[in-house]
Amino acid sequence: MPDKIHLTVATVVKRDNNFLMVKETEFGRSVINQPAGHVEPGEDIIDAAIRETYEETGWNVEIENLIGIYSSKAKVSGITYYRLAFSAREISHDEQACIDPDIDEVLWLTMEQITSNSDRLRSELVISCINDFNQGSIFPLEIFRNRL
Repeated sequence: MPDKIHLTVATVVKRDNNFLMVKETEFGRSVINQPAGHVEPGEDIIDAAIRETYEETGWNVEIENLIGIYSSKAKVSGITYYRLAFSAREISHDEQACIDPDIDEVLWLTMEQITSNSDRLRSELVISCINDFNQGSIFPLEIFRNRL
């Protein structure tokens, strides 16, 4: 059963009134997501969020706070996803970054653009994370005790 449980991280990066998002193809369908991905075995959770953001967007970020811990179950695969969502601040963009081949496009979208594409979001967690961020639901990183 452990192969049916996935630990993922996602970052909510806001610049001006835009959020850093990615467009990717999932099961032949174009979807929109935050920079997000799996925590690798032996990898620190915060380091995973920084790595995934860079690999998917070319943006170097500083993780600022935990937004929340979310869970969902994929209807098709039956996999349970545990998502730790973080707020992050952009530091710099690497124009030479080799973007993950699963990413079709890196986007900066307004909240209105995201909500108007709600049928194209990778999961309901995308909007939940942004809504919680916008409502000020943040927790200090000091709650993470076991940095690797």
